[in-house]
Amino acid sequence: MSETHLTPETYERLQAELDDLTTRGRVEIAKAIEAARALGDLSENADYHAAKDSQGKMETRIRQLQALLGSAVIVEGTGEDGVVTAGTVVSLRYEGDEGVERFLVGSIEERREDVSVVSPGSPLGQALMGRRPGDTVEYEAPGGTLKVAVVDVGA
Repeated sequence: MSETHLTPETYERLQAELDDLTTRGRVEIAKAIEAARALGDLSENADYHAAKDSQGKMETRIRQLQALLGSAVIVEGTGEDGVVTAGTVVSLRYEGDEGVERFLVGSIEERREDVSVVSPGSPLGQALMGRRPGDTVEYEAPGGTLKVAVVDVGA
């Protein structure tokens, strides 16, 4: 299993979500299923089927969180030394573009409203790891080779 880089804050948030789903969430779903069963014929009981569907989705999320947290590596990702690592935010300028785009290098679970997320294992993520402002990297994208300049590295 591959490791997932998470900041301490994200790790704690995901652990709290897992704890909530395995305690309160399971109890609430069990109550909903029991209440739906009391309504009678299960073959035509929409409430029962909806509760069972919700249970399946919740159990899937629980397994996803368990796997994610089980393979998690806690990273500080401050960007203080100016090097792109997992957990840092990097500003990039694509060749031929004037604008600067910001990306968080990390897990999709690290998502924030103000930046897009790029996985350290993706072609762009791999090209950026260990780079500093002023470096230019190339990586293979589905549309061909792209060239980007590292403008800034921060938290």
